[in-house]
Amino acid sequence: MCCSGLLDYHAIREDFPIFRERPGLVYLDSAATSQKPRQVIEAVERFYRRSNANVARGLYDLAVEATRIFEEAHEALARFLNARSWTEIVLTMNTSMAVNALAYSLLASGLVRRGSRIVVTVMEHHSNLLPWRTVARIAGAELVVAPVRPNGRLDVDALLGLIDERTAVVAVTHASNVLGFINPVRRIAREAHRYGAVVVVDGAQSVPHMRVNVRELEADAVVFSGHKMLGPSGTGGMWVRGDLLEQLEPGFPAGGTVSEVHYRGGAIEVSWAGPPWRFEPGTPHVAGAAGLIEAVRYLERIGMDRVEAHERALLEYAVKRLSEVPGVRLVSAETRDRLGIVAFTVEGLKPAAVAMALGVRGVAVRAGYHCAQPLHEALGLRDGTVRASFYIYNGPEDIDKLAEALEDVRRRGRSPAAPRADPV
Repeated sequence: MCCSGLLDYHAIREDFPIFRERPGLVYLDSAATSQKPRQVIEAVERFYRRSNANVARGLYDLAVEATRIFEEAHEALARFLNARSWTEIVLTMNTSMAVNALAYSLLASGLVRRGSRIVVTVMEHHSNLLPWRTVARIAGAELVVAPVRPNGRLDVDALLGLIDERTAVVAVTHASNVLGFINPVRRIAREAHRYGAVVVVDGAQSVPHMRVNVRELEADAVVFSGHKMLGPSGTGGMWVRGDLLEQLEPGFPAGGTVSEVHYRGGAIEVSWAGPPWRFEPGTPHVAGAAGLIEAVRYLERIGMDRVEAHERALLEYAVKRLSEVPGVRLVSAETRDRLGIVAFTVEGLKPAAVAMALGVRGVAVRAGYHCAQPLHEALGLRDGTVRASFYIYNGPEDIDKLAEALEDVRRRGRSPAAPRADPV
């Protein structure tokens, strides 16, 4: 056996219908979205068959059942992340919406204001970069960007040097979606809290792939996507420290976010609902929440420590195996403090062309900048990279097939015509 610490991924794959529907599929794009087990698919279908109604205000049995399911999703995620209360969990469509909701809430509440400083890093996914850029511009705040080292790891000392008494927010990814490097969030949070800053952690890659204990992180907020952790598309959310959540106004106010609204003396007066409802406007994705409950249960049955160990074993094997393929250049061969993501280039070929050639051979990977173009530019990778990412249903043979396909692409010396531009 090439690897130790692997899960019984053959048995796990039996729970995923897509691998029966598409025999031979080598799915190495879980950093973008994960495949879904039958338990999740069945939960979504069961909701629509048995429990479909809107939540919160209906007094009939169906509405009560839908509300119970929606609240249970908060409870499941609170347990999964070790939150102090389910009211610290806010459900959104995905990580991107969670960052925006939080950024605009901090703006609406006056915690980001003219003269404030917002610290981000050059390795951020665009979803944890662009909302802060917009909010900084609206508020008249300063946005500063911490660099990475030449090896692609965050320059933590440089980041800490940017935090001062004007800093309102420090936004940092827990794990890079390009290289998988895990950042020392607790160290960053402790320094930021010395200046009273709010620490926002992008957990889109970490929450599905490692044990994340929000209390141990010592951050103020962690945003995440349900669809990357076996859950349905259109699911995700954020954990926010309870006392902070209580003092925030919603960035996206609408129906469901209020307890009372009055028109008096020519003005609209509002009393906000309590958390988390204050931050969940409109009709939620209740069926998605039903599926997300089952996704959490599935991962809990396996154990997140075992998930992380499985991916670490695959990462180590992938680094070794791909390093043996002529013309393939790994962006990093380090495996310490890193999740199961490998980014690489192929000599003489554009990343998009490589990904298309691999796709023809049944190997699904990502190509381009992976919504992290500043990181690629900082590392001199102006054409982007090819990214392979692993999860619980992958095994060493998937990496072998990737390597063999790359060898074939190199041997033939050509690939299908690439798109006009690499995707961002």
